[in-house]
Amino acid sequence: MDLYPLYNSLRIAAIASVLVFFLGILAAYYIAKCPRIIKGILDVIFTLPLVLPPTVVGYLLLLVLGPHRIIGSFFYEHFQLRLTMQWWSAIFAVLVVVFPLMYRTARGAFESFDENLSHAGQTLGLSNTYIFWRIRMPYCRQGIIAGVVLSFARALGEYGATSMIAGYTPGKTATVSTAVYQLWRTGNDALATKWVLINIAISAVVLLAINLLERPRRA
Repeated sequence: MDLYPLYNSLRIAAIASVLVFFLGILAAYYIAKCPRIIKGILDVIFTLPLVLPPTVVGYLLLLVLGPHRIIGSFFYEHFQLRLTMQWWSAIFAVLVVVFPLMYRTARGAFESFDENLSHAGQTLGLSNTYIFWRIRMPYCRQGIIAGVVLSFARALGEYGATSMIAGYTPGKTATVSTAVYQLWRTGNDALATKWVLINIAISAVVLLAINLLERPRRA
């Protein structure tokens, strides 16, 4: 049994989760402070990938990153670098798909933060950076960690956008999700079932972790 799809899925999900952690927190922190109208508009933009079909997200990414498109053509002409059909191309797709999960979760955590704690820190002469990392983030850690774990789980199972922008090449771009589809398509149900069971096991562990993180905060 070739374990490359599992290895590739895990590294794509891990890299995307790290990136979406910082991007999601950054967006959530500043948008939570925006006026209501601006917040509503940005919410729609940032949450849209969550409700769009993944294949539509993949198609839109191809319109931007394809070798004959806006960004893709620049990198191909100047660096001979194709941004699609590489293993790391899936990171772009996964990042766009899971970003709304991290963003919405982090924003909810920040909005529940007691701003009196921040004001108290400012009166003591603490910097905004110190307050953010040493007061705000620890206070919101349950929601933040839950967002990261949920984003990782979603990234691990992403198929639609990934298959369009990275394709399926055994030993190169294959992931668990694309491997299941290809194995089913070629009639190898036994191996496809094994990958399905592996995916279910990982997802169950992730859901268990989220449930543990959602335990009520002690007073």
